Amino acid sequence: MKKILILGGNSDIGQALIKKIINIKNINLHIHYNNKFAKKKYFNKIKLIKKNLANLKIKDLSDNFDNNYDIIVNLVGYISKQSFLNFSIEETQKTILINSLIPFLIIKNCIKRMIKKKYGRIINTSSIGVKYGGGLNTFSYSLSKHVNEFIPNEIRKLCRKNILYNTLKIGVTNTKFHKKIEEKSLRERIKLIPIKKMASTKDISDYIYYLIFNNNYIANEVINISGGE
Repeated sequence: MKKILILGGNSDIGQALIKKIINIKNINLHIHYNNKFAKKKYFNKIKLIKKNLANLKIKDLSDNFDNNYDIIVNLVGYISKQSFLNFSIEETQKTILINSLIPFLIIKNCIKRMIKKKYGRIINTSSIGVKYGGGLNTFSYSLSKHVNEFIPNEIRKLCRKNILYNTLKIGVTNTKFHKKIEEKSLRERIKLIPIKKMASTKDISDYIYYLIFNNNYIANEVINISGGE
């Protein structure tokens, strides 16, 4: 029985991933979310963890999340609309805490179990915006995603214990966030993608699925899924 945690499960990519793995046998699926999450018929098969990570006290972390996950996927994507020239320390700290530091702490707390079982799969996520220094109003978000590309040396060494850690740098994807962009601006943005289209949420969830269920040799990589950008 594999115990899986998906952080940010209410995201569009998170929901696509849940649909893909919900009927796999011998998994215990825990889904974290912090916003409205429509009830689905399969919710009786999973444990839901409704928690706003911004209000989570570090000392209470273990009361909300197990230390016994075999697979962790971090899809948390809190966005604070700030430019570099107008960012605040407080909001930037909050963004990094939610998107990066708390997920890192959850991962750290599960490492002992993974070492004992000689098995672990960890997927963190970054953004193609990191490559370009972020967008006009996504300085804090892009900075937090850049933090997620940092792979600690101790984690790198764990691949010898069959604990495989990778970060996906995700490109422009057909999600609610990108649908909010003015159509003309979005068309212009897509022209910059060599493959000339956005990724679908299925595209991204397929790669995550591969890395958590089929991967036995990719470790310690930041992998671009960005249409060639």
